[in-house]
Amino acid sequence: MLFNSWPFLIFFPIVTALYFLAPFKVRWLLLLVASCVFYMAFVPIYVLVLASTIIIDYFAAIQIEKNEGRKRSRWLLLSIIFTCLILFFFKYYDFFTWNVNEAAGLLHSDVTLSALHLILPIGLSFHTFQSLSYVIEVYRGNQKTERHFGIYALYVMFYPQLVAGPIERPQNMLHQFHEKHDFNYDEVISGLRLMAWGLFKKAVIADRLAQFVTPVYAQPSLFDGGVLLVATLFFSFQIYCDFSGYTDMARGAARVMGFKLMLNFDRPYSATSLSEFWRRWHISLSTWLRDYVYEPVAMGLRDRGMYGIVIALMVAFLVSGFWHGASWTFVAWGLFHGVGLSLEAVFAKQRKKLAKAMPTWLFNAIMLVLTFSFINFTYIFFRAKTIADAVLILRHISSWIFPVNQLFSTHIPNLFHGVTSVIASNQFNISCALIVFLVAAESLQARANIGERLKWSPWWVRWSAYQAGIIAIAFGGVWLGSRNFIYFQF
Repeated sequence: MLFNSWPFLIFFPIVTALYFLAPFKVRWLLLLVASCVFYMAFVPIYVLVLASTIIIDYFAAIQIEKNEGRKRSRWLLLSIIFTCLILFFFKYYDFFTWNVNEAAGLLHSDVTLSALHLILPIGLSFHTFQSLSYVIEVYRGNQKTERHFGIYALYVMFYPQLVAGPIERPQNMLHQFHEKHDFNYDEVISGLRLMAWGLFKKAVIADRLAQFVTPVYAQPSLFDGGVLLVATLFFSFQIYCDFSGYTDMARGAARVMGFKLMLNFDRPYSATSLSEFWRRWHISLSTWLRDYVYEPVAMGLRDRGMYGIVIALMVAFLVSGFWHGASWTFVAWGLFHGVGLSLEAVFAKQRKKLAKAMPTWLFNAIMLVLTFSFINFTYIFFRAKTIADAVLILRHISSWIFPVNQLFSTHIPNLFHGVTSVIASNQFNISCALIVFLVAAESLQARANIGERLKWSPWWVRWSAYQAGIIAIAFGGVWLGSRNFIYFQF
């Protein structure tokens, strides 16, 4: 069930009303049933896949807590292997068979494996990592086992963040399911406002930008470097608005019922370094990788100094690349980020010296442009269908930019004509204006909490703003065609 759909517009208020009307003792059951209904709206049978993960990790965590020594480690290993095997089977098996068959062909071997062509269960990577975080935290002694099976199932299946995060930790969520949440008008309004902003980012901005990005990246060989560059820049805002829009709607829906989900995005494109970007982008994933991949590897290699840090970063972002998708394009994207962060770590002292030698505003401006440029470079691999397409796009963009004299004499003046061959000029202008609006709105929000200001504004100002937002979403949103969230494929 999509957040940006009519079924959810009916589902959400009914579930929320029933939640507040139901006795506290049965609210967990109501939310669990609602979460099952929500998930089964996609592919019903795949709820059994989710159920199998829940069952094995629930009992494995109990055994981890009961036992000591090697038995604890064995139960942890069993849980990790079982959970990851499910992920491998559905998400990576066909990728594995394709690579084996390609290698066999190069070696002139008769070995061939058949692909299964299975439909990937929605959000499998998200609830796999959330389930793993529970058993790992129990193993580390940071979390007591949840003996209430229904509450633990709800921790994994809580519908607002079930299919695209945030990837929650048990310390943040499990206790909330044991607490009574009374109806709170301010929290309800705040949650609805956050949902509306998320829907605006998704339907009005992301889906509009997709109308340009999708056809260009579908056949990149048909377009020159200028159009491909614009498509890449548009994609950076499309994926941000699409994914952060989902997160805002998830956090808002949970807040209406009194639950607090973690912040997952914090103006990532204002970052002046890659490390800062990853502290602001998909925070729940970056902290998961930090705690469960990077730090264990870095600790194991602590005697290797900077080499250990670099290896840990490369391993963490190799995992991140594979987590995003069964494709070498995602692996390349992850490795590029690993290399970028490694270079930042190696040259950290030189960066500090440069920062002291330059005016702060100039240094930050240069670093912001360089960071955003590098992120967009990696997005080419993230968005391209194949490595070959990504290389072609890079080659076209490079030949469009260089030599620089042609860039200013012919390429930029003719760019608008190339862009309007994909979408109408008014749609392109609207898309650019929406990006400017997004940046301005988020900058203003960072300086002055707009929600709090609206809260204390006169009622007529407040409700006029709400009505304007509803009209903008209703008439400015793209409601036809594919409206899936990008991260649903992960």
